[in-house]
Amino acid sequence: MAPDVASPLIALEHVSVDFDGLRALNDVSFEVSLGEIVGLIGPNGAGKTTAFNVACGFERPTIGSVSFPHSGHRNLKPSQLARAGVARTLQGVGLFPHMSVLENVMAGGQVRADGGFIMSFLALPGGVRAERALRHDAMNTLERLGIAGYAKQLPSAIPYGIAKKVSVARALMCQPTLLLLDEPASGLDEAELSEFATLIVELRSTMGVLLVEHDMDFVMPLVDRLIVLNFGEVIASGTPDEVRSNEAVIEAYLGVEQ
Repeated sequence: MAPDVASPLIALEHVSVDFDGLRALNDVSFEVSLGEIVGLIGPNGAGKTTAFNVACGFERPTIGSVSFPHSGHRNLKPSQLARAGVARTLQGVGLFPHMSVLENVMAGGQVRADGGFIMSFLALPGGVRAERALRHDAMNTLERLGIAGYAKQLPSAIPYGIAKKVSVARALMCQPTLLLLDEPASGLDEAELSEFATLIVELRSTMGVLLVEHDMDFVMPLVDRLIVLNFGEVIASGTPDEVRSNEAVIEAYLGVEQ
């Protein structure tokens, strides 16, 4: 089902998370809509990773909920994300080391295979057709990202920046309406950062993007809105220009005493 443009793709609603009596997130709310790039930022220990893990279903809210209004889902488990039109990448690249680039990308389409891989292992005609279609779609995705020339190589043989793109290609195979990116800029050089930023902007035409990022030079010109966390709470939200001049944000990042 195509998302309602007016409905958020994801909404964290008054989320609090406790770990052994300590509150890691406190009453955090934000949303991401179709065609929007939203950045989740904050100093070290601010709660960004916890918020991202809640959005991905790795952590369950102690209080509050995570809803996906366009599909009617709520508090999804990681295994349920793809069928709800949500894809994610991890902080590194998370590729399977003994599978080729093409096979890694095909693995991202398993949710669409309807048992095709199992049938292909049994040499059933339906399984063979499903695997061929998946291979074709995976190659098209690699071509879309400009990395089809690496299809036959193992992850250990490709540059890190290319591996990052492969991880995105794998995520795109479930045809998401929402893409969750964890530290997409980490480990990339200046040229790779520019290419990756261009890719993210292109993806917004068919989906919403939520990214967690430390690199402010990368994130500021890229996003439409920023959510700033500090000590587990939202201290600011708005456009990059609004956030850049926010006194609470300046204090959190620079340690300026009021």
